[in-house]
Amino acid sequence: MKIDYRPEIDGLRAIAVIAVILYHAQITIFNSQPFKGGFIGVDIFFVISGYLITYIILKEIITTGTFSFNYFYQRRVRRIIPALLGVMLLSFPFAWIYLLPSSFDDFSKSILYSLGFSSNFYFHYTGQQYGAISGLLKPFLHTWSLAVEEQFYILFPILLLITVKFLKDNLIYFFILFFCISLGLADFISKHYQSASFYFLHTRVWELLAGSIMAYYELKKGRRGQNRIFKLIFPSIGLFLILLNIIFFKLYFPHPSLHTVPAILGVCLIIWFANTNEIITKILSSKSFVGLGLISYSLYLWHYPIFAFARISEFIHGNLIFKFFLGVVILVASISSYYFIEQPARNKKYKFKHILSFILISISLLVLVNAKVISNKGFEKRFFISETYKLDSKDYIEQNR
Repeated sequence: MKIDYRPEIDGLRAIAVIAVILYHAQITIFNSQPFKGGFIGVDIFFVISGYLITYIILKEIITTGTFSFNYFYQRRVRRIIPALLGVMLLSFPFAWIYLLPSSFDDFSKSILYSLGFSSNFYFHYTGQQYGAISGLLKPFLHTWSLAVEEQFYILFPILLLITVKFLKDNLIYFFILFFCISLGLADFISKHYQSASFYFLHTRVWELLAGSIMAYYELKKGRRGQNRIFKLIFPSIGLFLILLNIIFFKLYFPHPSLHTVPAILGVCLIIWFANTNEIITKILSSKSFVGLGLISYSLYLWHYPIFAFARISEFIHGNLIFKFFLGVVILVASISSYYFIEQPARNKKYKFKHILSFILISISLLVLVNAKVISNKGFEKRFFISETYKLDSKDYIEQNR
């Protein structure tokens, strides 16, 4: 079941991925980092995902009276897995060249956990604090958010179908109840167990459910916000709230928590009140924003390993010119990934069994190769010259204090 195309949502995706990339680029201007809250872009993605997934599922149930798990998961697989596998396969040679044995071992473990939709657990239980300097050298740290979304995609349709079957008239109360519980847990746990709150689904699901609540009311009412004044004002307020979090949010703030609410509310205001006669909607629906939104998934996949390997090889070393060059590399890689991997994988003329064959072969190769790396402890004998030749996390931390 398809949803009517809304270009402004791709524009929101563009804002989200640009914010994340600028944050991870660690750009410093006049001894200050102007994008300290750029990681909020991931939270924007969560709201969008919750809205679209819930809308698709509920619309299919309302229209047909049934729901096809097979079709739903086929679409998710086509959308997510091929591009992720492509980045993993192409990143491996760079890992072999640049990573010291211990880092190479960690790299392989992170790939295997990513393939099992559980890298968020891996990074939490290995003590990797998001935002720490050491994390900038882990090429697949960013897959924690994909793991959260994948876990949501697996669990949510099942729970939603059960709720619709037994509590159809109270579905919205189900959404609101778990939204409040998750937000409460996020605010409390973030202040006491920051890593667990950051990485785990139960403290992120309120962001996804914010989108679910909008999808429910849109389908229930048959329309979104219709107040003429609100439609002219609230998208601008929404964008202001998003930018407020991105620019002024600080890493030591508890997150996700009540501090995160402005950005989530901002996304909701734009999605609910967007209309073609309003300036923010027009900007987000422009070709440049939509274009970046369309390749946002590939941009998200590619930017982190490219930055990580550039730091490990000491290619950028804080230089803005080199970072700009890397931005061009990321853009080219993402466009290529979109046209040569994402689009073919999502094209219905290619039967799913063929896509699945490619996926299974790629996963088998990645599992075998990375299991070999782990069993050989990162192939310690790769380097004749070790510590002075490659940069590890301790070196990088010392250089960037």
